Amino acid sequence: MLKIFGWSYGVTVVSLVIAVLYGGWTALFLCVILGILEVSLSFDNAVVNATILQRMSDFWQKIFLTVGIVIAVFGMRLVFPLLIVGITADLGPIEAIQLAMEQRPAEDPTSYAALLTAAHPQIAAFGGMFLLMLFLDYIFEDRDIKWLTWLERPLARIGKLDQLSVIVAVVALVLSAEFLAEDPGIVLLSGMLGLITYLAVNGLGELFHVPEEVEPDDETGDSPVADPAGAAAKPARGQNKIVKATGKAAFFLFLYLEVLDASFSFDGVIGAFAITSDPIIIALGLGLIGAMYVRSLTIFFVRKGTLQDYVYLEHGAHWAIGALAAILMISIGVHINEIVTGLLGVAFIGAAFISSLRRNKRIAREDTETPLQTAAH
Repeated sequence: MLKIFGWSYGVTVVSLVIAVLYGGWTALFLCVILGILEVSLSFDNAVVNATILQRMSDFWQKIFLTVGIVIAVFGMRLVFPLLIVGITADLGPIEAIQLAMEQRPAEDPTSYAALLTAAHPQIAAFGGMFLLMLFLDYIFEDRDIKWLTWLERPLARIGKLDQLSVIVAVVALVLSAEFLAEDPGIVLLSGMLGLITYLAVNGLGELFHVPEEVEPDDETGDSPVADPAGAAAKPARGQNKIVKATGKAAFFLFLYLEVLDASFSFDGVIGAFAITSDPIIIALGLGLIGAMYVRSLTIFFVRKGTLQDYVYLEHGAHWAIGALAAILMISIGVHINEIVTGLLGVAFIGAAFISSLRRNKRIAREDTETPLQTAAH
């Protein structure tokens, strides 16, 4: 635990000290609140990240924990909001930074918080489309292990239609732009950029993936099951040896993971302005504290083999992604509290975890009963 969460503990202490020096005890309190907000909103993000990270070599796992955290903190929590405000308000980089540091009241339409909130439809369209494509590609894929069998089986059946994910996503985008957006054109453009980004990064992962031989599990003889993201193989039940992506395949998996992580963080970044508009405190709380713990949780899930032990967690996380994608698309025209988003994600993950526990108990009971029945005969 210390090895996995040690960096998070250290970063938390340093961040809180910086917060006190920067803004006193109020800043420290806000940092703690933002850190808790980020972890609660992004628990499903950690589960999904783990499904991808477990297919990467130890080197690339370390890259995700080091270089990835720099991108998450300074890229998504600091530079990205400044960039969005600069573009939408036609400000230069220095002017955007000065506006952010002025900390005008959020009610002021010229404030940094107000300008970033005004750009929410574009941000939601981009992130919503990326996450929606990820969700659709998952549920339209036929799998040996199904969680919501009554629903996943017919979805897998109709998913055999070529490019169905793209068709459904584009229809959802057009409907959102037409009925929810004040400016349909900018929403359509942002959404198409999200769609193109997903197809490009996911496609590059498939292009550079070179299948490797993996020895089947000694006990079950199971072989890997093809992964819809195309990046690597996923083990079937009983499979303990997972293909580790390296080289170009791992690099594009890393890019895919970073864009995915960014898409998850959009709602947290926007929601943070309901607590504070100070970009430094947001970077400390959401970024250094929150994002670091999310990464540590991801590593924890990978190292402990959590996804192999609780096989429905991946399903629950993807249904949480679908819920988040729907919320982002609806939020183009209707405000939805971020707490609702977090609770939905936790609900799906919790239900999947309970289902996994029941499955494990049932399998253990069957394995125990079989030898007894054989002895009776």
